[in-house]
Amino acid sequence: MATYRGSVCRLCRRESMKLFLKGDRCFKDSCAIEKRNFFPGQHGHSRRRSKIVGYGLQLREKQKVKRIYGLLERQFHGYFEKAARQKGVTGENLLVILERRLDNTVYRLGFASSRHQARQLVGHGHIRVNDRKVNIPSFQVKTGDLVSVREKSKKVPNIVYSVEMVGSRGVPGWLELDSSNFSGKVLTLPVRDDVNLPVQERLIVELYSK
Repeated sequence: MATYRGSVCRLCRRESMKLFLKGDRCFKDSCAIEKRNFFPGQHGHSRRRSKIVGYGLQLREKQKVKRIYGLLERQFHGYFEKAARQKGVTGENLLVILERRLDNTVYRLGFASSRHQARQLVGHGHIRVNDRKVNIPSFQVKTGDLVSVREKSKKVPNIVYSVEMVGSRGVPGWLELDSSNFSGKVLTLPVRDDVNLPVQERLIVELYSK
């Protein structure tokens, strides 16, 4: 699956808010949006921030969610169609599907400092689900799944550091972390209240419903 390989700091500046795509750097003074809080590009400094309404507001909300979870348009649209086919509120279904991605679960458990880093860990074979190697970032976890770091990877500096720092970020209620064993369990499927992101999923539904 194709991934965005450009500067992620540009994405935060485009949305005029921190999307926390760079891990620990987002909490430091070196964060790009702290140093250059204007639109990216040659004319970004002189570009005026006008009030966004209607279609523009819906589009920005979709782009924001896509960038938070590190998805491109085709894959994101596929998730929306899947959410629309399920029972319940489409917008909430969409966020739950995105939260259940294995790379996001690895990030939420604290094995990685960002979703991008979590995707790399999964893709490189560092993560196991129910003691079986799974290297597909889009894999959907389910209730009762045990997500763990493989034995040989428990001494990887980035993983060790991230687990040590997980206390400052916290673990959502739908997951249970066993930091001493570098493992975590999916207690239940996430609900909307577990998704602590500044997003209005209703606007995404309105955009795709046109």
